[in-house]
Amino acid sequence: MRISTQMMYQQSMRGISDAQSTWLNYGEQMSTGKRVNRPSDDPIAAAQAVVLSQAQAQNSQYAVARDFANQKISLETTVLSQATTVITSAQEKVVYAANGTLSDDDRASLGTELQGLRDQLMNLANSTDGNGRFIFAGYQTQSAPFTGAAGSVTYGGGTESITQNVDSSRTMVVGHIGSDVFDRVTSNAIPEPDGSPSETNVFNMLDTAIAALNTPMEGLSDADQQALRDVVAKTSRGLKNSLNNVSTVQAELGTQLNELDNLDSLGADRKLIQTSQMSSLVDVDWNETISNYTMQQAALQASYKSFTDMQGMSLFQLNR
Repeated sequence: MRISTQMMYQQSMRGISDAQSTWLNYGEQMSTGKRVNRPSDDPIAAAQAVVLSQAQAQNSQYAVARDFANQKISLETTVLSQATTVITSAQEKVVYAANGTLSDDDRASLGTELQGLRDQLMNLANSTDGNGRFIFAGYQTQSAPFTGAAGSVTYGGGTESITQNVDSSRTMVVGHIGSDVFDRVTSNAIPEPDGSPSETNVFNMLDTAIAALNTPMEGLSDADQQALRDVVAKTSRGLKNSLNNVSTVQAELGTQLNELDNLDSLGADRKLIQTSQMSSLVDVDWNETISNYTMQQAALQASYKSFTDMQGMSLFQLNR
């Protein structure tokens, strides 16, 4: 093999170029704080980092979804708490109205109070969120869910409750439809004594009681008076059933809020683990990197010095 001055020059330049590239690479790692700045730095770690970054993004999306679900459920819980108070007050009025010693004026006064409670409950059932969307209308959020004249109120909202994916394997209801809340009774509802179907619509049962209380009993036959009392008694049973149903929905919402807290805690732990895993894949080891940078810098300076000294030499000088 022939050794020439040109070959020595090329080898020296190649060594300097490689040393400079390595030194600059360590400098880049120090400036970015990343050991892997491009796939070629560590193909395996880079591939794993892509998969892990997707998992991190998904975890962040679920965190946002849980925040949305928490807001929706909390709002519905607040409205149902107010509805429970109204139904309880209405039930107390109806129980008192069953007193057989009340005069027609007393009964009419109770009817007026009951009308006010009924209107409050209707307003709650048709309440909206901060964006003007009706809470209990399912996915048909642009129209009031409950409409109709006294005694014939119907639910006209959506037929599906609003759901939200709050974790990879968990979907929960974040918006109940109004018919499940105000037009339904539970399986253990108080039955009617004569076996007839129970009234499920809380507004219609209140309307029938109000109409009965506004009807004077003076001058009516005993049978007609008893019919009015039966209407009030049926409303009393119906309100108990409605209150039980609303309380059941409230309990479900409370359980979901607790579950969301647990999922948030799990998501936070998952985030910490993923951050640690990502750091181990792509972040620099500062002690090692600074040490390598310093050593490579010294090696590069030595290469520069050696090349400078060699520039003034030839094979003839080396052989002397």
